[in-house]
Amino acid sequence: MKKGIILIISILLLTYSCSDSYLEEKPYSSYTPETLKDSLGVEASLKGLHYSYGTIWTWSDQQGWLCVWQVGTDVASAAQQQGVEIPYYDYTKLTSSDRASSFIWERCYVLINNANSIISDMESASSTVKGLSENGKKRASAEAKFFRGYAYNMLATLFGGVPLVTEPTSGPKTDYVRASLDDINNLIISDLTFSAQYLPDIESVPTNSGGKQYGRANKFMAMQLLGEAYIRAGKPELAEPQLQSIISSGRFRLIDKRYGAKTDLAGDYYSDMFLYGNERRSQGNTETIWTFELENTNTVPGGYSGSPQQRRVWTSAYYNISGMILCDSLGGRGLARLRLSDWTNYRLYKDGDIRNSEYSIRRKIFINDPAHVNYGKQVPYVGTDTIYNLCPHTTKWGAFDPNDTFGYSTVKDWILMRLGETYLLLAEAQFKQGKTGEAANTINVLRQRAFPDYPTKGKVSASDITLDFILDERARELIGEENRRMTLMRTGTLVERAKLNTTKYQPIIGLTKTHLLLPIPLTEIQLNKDAVLEQNPGYD
Repeated sequence: MKKGIILIISILLLTYSCSDSYLEEKPYSSYTPETLKDSLGVEASLKGLHYSYGTIWTWSDQQGWLCVWQVGTDVASAAQQQGVEIPYYDYTKLTSSDRASSFIWERCYVLINNANSIISDMESASSTVKGLSENGKKRASAEAKFFRGYAYNMLATLFGGVPLVTEPTSGPKTDYVRASLDDINNLIISDLTFSAQYLPDIESVPTNSGGKQYGRANKFMAMQLLGEAYIRAGKPELAEPQLQSIISSGRFRLIDKRYGAKTDLAGDYYSDMFLYGNERRSQGNTETIWTFELENTNTVPGGYSGSPQQRRVWTSAYYNISGMILCDSLGGRGLARLRLSDWTNYRLYKDGDIRNSEYSIRRKIFINDPAHVNYGKQVPYVGTDTIYNLCPHTTKWGAFDPNDTFGYSTVKDWILMRLGETYLLLAEAQFKQGKTGEAANTINVLRQRAFPDYPTKGKVSASDITLDFILDERARELIGEENRRMTLMRTGTLVERAKLNTTKYQPIIGLTKTHLLLPIPLTEIQLNKDAVLEQNPGYD
């Protein structure tokens, strides 16, 4: 994210104590709602929402946190354990005391409460904001509503109906009840519809001394999330025009030619998209709709929230192998907490798919220390190396920072939404309406990009289109990017799809339909003493 955004500490960041519910946030910052009286205060608060969102994925003392969203599904298994991810492949251990589900619940409600503070002030009939017009207030409310809609969409996908909070909370409240899923969906759709109307075009986002702040919310982000929410809510006919509008806007183009910082090195146009220095719109990435832009803390103090661990999780631990030197082409130093499943590694991709090239999925590593006797030879897969050190992995997160050879934090930006997924969501919406021919045409746009010898290879027809095929294609296109657990929970396919992951090492056990929803955190239920906060079925 641009320097002007990410140096703002979460303006309305709320916290909780062990004696208060996560839903009883208390503002400890001086930036409480009454400070939203001028345009500078509003702008700072909006930037604080981006920071607050970033804290969801920067839980650095729990490196297994990122694994929670991939293990126990079809695409990946745990390699080196850290702890918090264990209940997500050994589902017998997933209980209402689960730490991961409590954390996501808490962070979503922090984001919601921060957004509520801005929305409430911008939409108050008596509110006057110095330096901000009525249209400016609507735009500010639209940015806040995007994040509120995002948080509630995540909660609805993971937990079902949850407490519906639309006003800022600044004191204890112990009588929350779960709203119906329909009520939650209605709020999400309302928020994102408003956001799509009043957020700026991606080329009309705010600017600062560094140029356009492409990391800020734009209307296409809202339209894409709205399309996904409509599909989840069983309204694919409403999702389709939202997604078609993004594609036909002329603002985005699939990457199908090499570009950017390292075209002089071996590679291909698909993998170029994920190279450090290539991920932002300002860097030539015409496919990105929403990129969370980070700054390297070695050059920009306070450059991001927390210490993201993606590059340690999504790579191999080759530093443990004799004859290996840390380098950029191998992604720097990682811990190999995730291993691509055998299904992903050996059966998912067809011959000729560029998304499975050696530049995107790394399966072979060669001794790179010139002083080593086996210099230039491939490191063999022996013993536990296939699990711990040489895990087949996506290269999308790897990057080497010479100022941080230990590799503690991610320095890459996060591509959160891009046009490739827009096509996949559109195909899903079309399939849900029985439009298999249209869905095949939509998928074929991606297949044409993926297979250089298309249509000889890669082309699909209406008879190929099933939900499973679309989910396969999502894995091929979005491995390492999408939250796979949420995708499979959203589509109700987690139990069946997990059967594709047949690993004998840390196998998936205990998975049932119960786990299509996460448990409501026990602490929430216990502290909500003046009303019943019902637990999801199947959890104690």
